[in-house]
This record gives sequence, C-alpha cells and structure tokens, in this order.
Amino acid sequence: MHRLWAGAAAQLTGRLRVLPRNLVHDLWTTAVDPPPRPGRPSLHEWLPAFLLPLMVCTVPLGIFSINTLVEQYGLDNRSAVLLGVLQSVAFIAALYRPVPAWWAVTAVMIVVALTAQPRAGDGSIPWTVSGVVAQAGVLLMMTLRLRPRVGVEALVLSLLAGLACKPDDFVHPTADTRFAVAVLVAAVVVGVALRGRQVARTELVVQEERTAQERGRRTLLEERNRIARELHDVVAHHMSVISIQAQVAPHLVEHPSDELKENLAGIRANAVDALTELRRVLGVLRSEDALSAEARHSPQPTLDRLPELLDNVRGAGLRVTDELTGTPRPIPPGVDLSAFRIVQESLSNAMRHAPGTAVHVGIAYRPGCLAVRITNTAPDDPAPPPRDIGHGLLGMRERTAMVGGDFTNGTTPEGGYEVVALLPWRNLYEHPCGHRRRPDDGPPGIHGPAQRRAGH
Repeated sequence: MHRLWAGAAAQLTGRLRVLPRNLVHDLWTTAVDPPPRPGRPSLHEWLPAFLLPLMVCTVPLGIFSINTLVEQYGLDNRSAVLLGVLQSVAFIAALYRPVPAWWAVTAVMIVVALTAQPRAGDGSIPWTVSGVVAQAGVLLMMTLRLRPRVGVEALVLSLLAGLACKPDDFVHPTADTRFAVAVLVAAVVVGVALRGRQVARTELVVQEERTAQERGRRTLLEERNRIARELHDVVAHHMSVISIQAQVAPHLVEHPSDELKENLAGIRANAVDALTELRRVLGVLRSEDALSAEARHSPQPTLDRLPELLDNVRGAGLRVTDELTGTPRPIPPGVDLSAFRIVQESLSNAMRHAPGTAVHVGIAYRPGCLAVRITNTAPDDPAPPPRDIGHGLLGMRERTAMVGGDFTNGTTPEGGYEVVALLPWRNLYEHPCGHRRRPDDGPPGIHGPAQRRAGH
C-alpha cells in the first residue's frame, strides 16, 4: 500500500511539474488543431460559414453589452464602448484564433469585475449577461478547433479568474453565478462532444478505406494464386517432356560420348528437381484450396473447348454469337489457357451484370498474337453495381499481364460493354500485333485499332 501511494504521489508530482509548461504551450499560441478530415467537409471547414450570421448577431450583442455596462454597471461611455466592441470582436475572432479571443473575453471579464459598480439588483459580478454569452461562445470554438485539454484548461482558468475577482460570490453563490458557471461548463462539454464525434467519424472512414484496400489486395493475391495453380499443369508438362527427352536422347545416338551422357543426365536431374519444387509450391498454394482432388488434377481448358463453353451459356439463356478470324495455329499453352479463361469470365460477367443482352465473342489469330474481344449490347435494366471487389476484370488483367499482352475494357458508344485482350506469343519486346510498340498506340480491337476507353 505504501508503494502504491508513493507511486501515485510521484505521478502527481510529475504532472504538476509539467503543468506550467503545458499551459504556456496550450494557451500562448495562435495556432489551431483541427480534427483530421474524414473524406468530406469537416467541422473546422464549415465553421467559417457562420461568419456572416455571427456578425449579424454580434451587432445587437455589442449594443446590448455597451448599454448594460453603462446603465447597470456604472461605466463611462468610452470604457463601455471599448469593452463592448472588444468583447464582440473576440466573439467573431474565435472562429479563426480561439486562444487570443479567449484572452480578450477573459480580460474584459476581469476589467468589468474590478471597475464596475453595479446597482443593487441590476447586475451580477464577475459575469454580465453579454459576457457570459461571449465567453461561452469562445469556449465552444476553442473545444471545436483545439484539443479538449485546451478547452478544459481555459474553462478552469476562467472560473479561477472569476473567483479571484469576486471570492464572496463563490462562497455564497447567487443564482446568476450558478447559471453563468453552468453555461460555461455546458459550452465546453458540447464542444468536446462534437469534436469527439468528428474524430470518431474520421477514424471510421479511415478504417473503412484501409479495409477496402486490404480487401482489394487480398482479392489480387487470391486471383494470382488461382492463376498460378492453373499454370502449374502447363509448366509441369513441359518439364516432364524435357526430362523424358533428356533420358531418351542417348539412345537415339550411336556410340554417345561420355560428355553427352553427362550433360543429358544433368538436364534430366535439373528437370526432376524443378518438378519437385513445383509440387512443393503448388502444395503451398493449395493448402487452403477447397476444390476436390478430381477438380484439382483435371486438365486445364484450352480454346478447343470454346464451343462447349458457348453451348453451356446458350443453354443458360444467354444469346451468344462467335467469330473466328485468321488461321488457327498452335499457340503456347499459357496463352491458350489465358484466352479461354478471359472468354469464360467475360461471359459470366455478361450473365451477371447485363442479363438479357446479346454477346459476341471474337477470336482472331494475328501475326504474333491472339486477339480476344467480347462485347455485349446495352442492357434494358442494368444490374446494380456489386458491393465487393470481384475477381473478373482483375483476373483477366492479371492473365493478360502475365503473358506480356495488352488489356482494355470499357463501355461502347452504343451503351454496351467490351473486353479486349491481346495475347502475344512471339517476342514480348515487340507489339502484340507484330510492330514496334509506340507510346501513342491505343488498344487495337479485333479488326483494327479501337479508341481508348476508361476502364471500370
């Protein structure tokens, strides 16, 4: 218990030591500390909009204050005008410089308390009616535009100043004194509550933005993992072929040299090691995969299965037409798989977001690249936008970038929607359509260049 009291005493002593420094730092400045912006006009931004209404209200307040100081408190006209104007100006200045405004109204309160001679039953010291209104308004602005600690410090010092000016009234407080203290305390409490609400709303908006960013990042990683799982079969097939060819090659040569056998054995060993590492990587990617074993190990689809895919979506009620341009030729498995998945995802998006529309699928074999273009007409009743980030456009963009191609999507002039992907299979430093890439090149369509459109 002794140690507990000693620790509490040491903590209190430390706070008392830094109190003067904190008071000087908080109450001897012209700066403001507005709460962070929550993504829309915040409290400190629309406060200046009250400047004109306050000026309109300040004129009668100043006239009333001057009249009260002359009639009820016995001040001469010059002093009453000076104090009344200073009080009114401070009431407006609190919008921009609350601390100097608080010093001004506090000084007016002290001067009035020390120099006024109120008539019996006509006035209350240390606060006049206009003084209470001005000081409460300034304290409210302080708590809105500065930290709550500053408003509480100013309130306590205001009450202590009033106590020093009229100690008897605090020992035996009158109804006017109790009312004045209640108004000042209420002003600080309301200001602290409003500022706290503003800060809480700002933190909520920031947290929502952070959550949306994390959700988008997680969606991107999930889509990349899915693409990596699908490409595993393609890469594993090539590595298996390399391993088999390296094992068979010595038997195809009459009297192969020891150096050739050694090199081919090294190639086969590296291919087997690469397959082992691929299986390990795939095991990590599929550690939380909910697919069945049959689905996991089924062969990856290619464009050869495109007619089957179109028949399935036609059976689901989607009107689909297709067009093949150019001469079909063997293309790399990664490009073949990406093209099929882009068509598949585009058809799914059309059924989900544009029901009842007509969809056209175009596949063009061009020199050095495969062009895929899916368009749909304008829907009669557009579906509402999804709330969550989907995998559709993100996955198509990732698949196109994986093979070094170009991807664009957007609305058509007729109000429909289109997706265009150019998937190269030649030199990636060449433009997918067979010519050098230029900075001003737009994303070409199936039959020619298309205008650049904003993505959704």
